[in-house]
Amino acid sequence: MTEVLFLADFSVIKPDPGLVFWTGLIFILVWFFLGRMAFRPIQNALKQREQDIQSSLDEARKARQEMANLKAENEELLKQAQEERVKILREAKEAKDTIIGEAKEKAKLEANKIVENAKAEIENQRMAATIDLKNQIGLLSIEIAEKVLRGQLADKPGQEKFVNSLVDEIKLS
Repeated sequence: MTEVLFLADFSVIKPDPGLVFWTGLIFILVWFFLGRMAFRPIQNALKQREQDIQSSLDEARKARQEMANLKAENEELLKQAQEERVKILREAKEAKDTIIGEAKEKAKLEANKIVENAKAEIENQRMAATIDLKNQIGLLSIEIAEKVLRGQLADKPGQEKFVNSLVDEIKLS
């Protein structure tokens, strides 16, 4: 029955002063213990997390800035490469044109030289052919004259007459 009595005296609305004392004391001890053992590490972990987040944000901002700088540098390098490409192509075209011009000029000079040599060779061959033809005509003329003279000089009186006419012609000239 004492138990029933104990329960009969208990009320949530009207707590016992001893219970309030012990509950308050335990609460303060648990609060102090949690403050030393749990709240500080949790608070330190939260501060560390905040610092990590801030550090990550700073690094991200820095990385974004570096990316922007790298992009600008890449664009500048690309622009320089384009300009260098245009310059190299222009120089190559000029070199090509120069080489082609020189080759054309050299070919023209070589062709003129070949034509001049061919003309000289043709002239030399023509002269040689003319000389050879004159020599052959001269030989044929001599042969014909020899045959004609043999025919005319076959008789003795004709020979004398012919020799006298030749002597007269020589004297007249």
